[in-house]
Amino acid sequence: MATYLLLLIIAASAFSTLNADISIDCGSSESYSSDDYSIGWVGDDLYIQHGESVELQSSKAIYQPMATLRIFTDRKKNCYNIDSEKGSKVLVRAYFFYGNYDGKSSPPKFDLHFDGNHWITVETSADQLVYYEAIYVTKTDTISVCVAQTFPNMFPFISAIEVRDLDSKMYGYSDSNRALMLRRRVAYGTKAIVRSTDDFYDRIWIPAVNGDDFTVLTSDETFIEVSLDDSPPRALFQNAFATDNTSTSIQLGTNLPTTKVPVYMNIYYSEASVLDSTQKRSLQLLVDGKVNSKPFIPVYGTAGEFTLYNLTANSDTTFSLAASPDSTLPPLINALEVFTVSDELTDGTNSDDVEGLASLQDEFDVLKDWGGDPCLPSPYSWDWINCTSGSTPRVTALYLGSFGLSGVLPDFSSMTSLEIIDLHNNSLIGSIPEFLGTLPNLKQLNLAGNDLSGTIPSSISKNKKLKLTVTDNPNLCVSGKSCKTASVDTSGSGGSSSSGGRKKSKLPVILGTTIPIFVLVWVIGGVCAVLHHKRKSAAIAAGNVGQTGGANKPSGNPQAAQTQMAANNMAQNVVNDFIMNVHEQQSAPEPVYSDDQQNHLEEGN
Repeated sequence: MATYLLLLIIAASAFSTLNADISIDCGSSESYSSDDYSIGWVGDDLYIQHGESVELQSSKAIYQPMATLRIFTDRKKNCYNIDSEKGSKVLVRAYFFYGNYDGKSSPPKFDLHFDGNHWITVETSADQLVYYEAIYVTKTDTISVCVAQTFPNMFPFISAIEVRDLDSKMYGYSDSNRALMLRRRVAYGTKAIVRSTDDFYDRIWIPAVNGDDFTVLTSDETFIEVSLDDSPPRALFQNAFATDNTSTSIQLGTNLPTTKVPVYMNIYYSEASVLDSTQKRSLQLLVDGKVNSKPFIPVYGTAGEFTLYNLTANSDTTFSLAASPDSTLPPLINALEVFTVSDELTDGTNSDDVEGLASLQDEFDVLKDWGGDPCLPSPYSWDWINCTSGSTPRVTALYLGSFGLSGVLPDFSSMTSLEIIDLHNNSLIGSIPEFLGTLPNLKQLNLAGNDLSGTIPSSISKNKKLKLTVTDNPNLCVSGKSCKTASVDTSGSGGSSSSGGRKKSKLPVILGTTIPIFVLVWVIGGVCAVLHHKRKSAAIAAGNVGQTGGANKPSGNPQAAQTQMAANNMAQNVVNDFIMNVHEQQSAPEPVYSDDQQNHLEEGN
């Protein structure tokens, strides 16, 4: 049995991989197969690392995927990213089962997003499972499902996520730039939920409640032909609801909101019996009591479908299925789908900015857990960026100070709308990238408190529009003739370095003073010794000459005198030059920057 279950899970996983279908049990770390519908479930470890996993405690039996959840108590939004194929039509379903996990008996409300679009405000129930479903065409190769806190002290959570690939022909009357948001999907006459074991696309068909107002018809045909583009499951057409007479219509429950919205509706039908020549069943749709369709006739043993679109409606709008005037049999219905149509889907944050942010996430592990669209929907951008408004926003600021970044800055030069880059107090190494100075809109660049090295690129140091902060990078040098560590105050104000910064070293000053004095003493001593030796030699020579020479002549040898004079001059020149060099080194001012550098190199905060 265990071996069979393992093989089933592997098969389900392989099927999911090939079809980009996935069922994620949020808050769980296990992979298993659900006995209820033979669905292979996986834990959410590979999709998110943020939030807290919670296991529900209940005396009642809970459907296994609903027995755990993941709660989020911080960030504007928290997202799951799921791989998909760009341009594919998908069904995305999100489940929420509160189960009083926090013991407060207070089901929260919060927002649900997909791919940067607002989906709906989730209203959870104390003891009922709530789920939402959207059908749309993806615009990127990633599907994101996000929850966002919208009310104080109401933390968002999620129980499960499912993604199913659909055939591109399905729901073909819908606009590919808009999503269909499920309001109701119901099967008339069935006694149990119809889904994965009968529906290849795993739509959930809920049995309709019969208050003894309808007759349940069972088809005489055991194999119904289904060749519709929307591919409804064959099981739907085994049973149907019908009224008792032609004058009574079937009222269709729609679960529409109170405000008027665009509607998309599918009505499925099939004749349950072989009719004789005197019988005819013909249907028509009424909207607020007025005929809204041409008559459509169910065919025995064959599935039929009527689609209503390009219509706005709300909860006050009535929809009914009635017998047409020439029908001898009452109306019937097998299944119904009701959707609202979304606003036009966003294309998302500018692709150049998405590319740049992806480079940062690839380089720094601490950023990898941020998912969903970076900027949309407004105001739910990532916490560490600022964005412009509009349908395709640009990223204007990176606030990554004290974010635990460690490593070399990657190339994010595609983010040309950046005005502020704050990377202070991290562990960045390597040189400052040249591209930072070429970002056309950059006004502030804070690199203080890192371990950057090398020289500051001239594209940055000479940028008069840029406010640069590079303090507390002990190995960083300013470009130019002199090399000065960035821990020195570069603002020209003489202020102290940023809090927690490194102290300025006095060692160069001490060495610069002590070593020249020592050398000077050594040189003077050496010169004196030379002079003493020369004078002694000269005195000996003079004595010898006086004993052998006449009176009234200079004492000593002329060649020795010349030698002594040359030595004296040389020694004096050496001493003078040395003293002058030492004086220049001790009195030389601190290296100063050009006006451009002086105005734009400032101390860290």
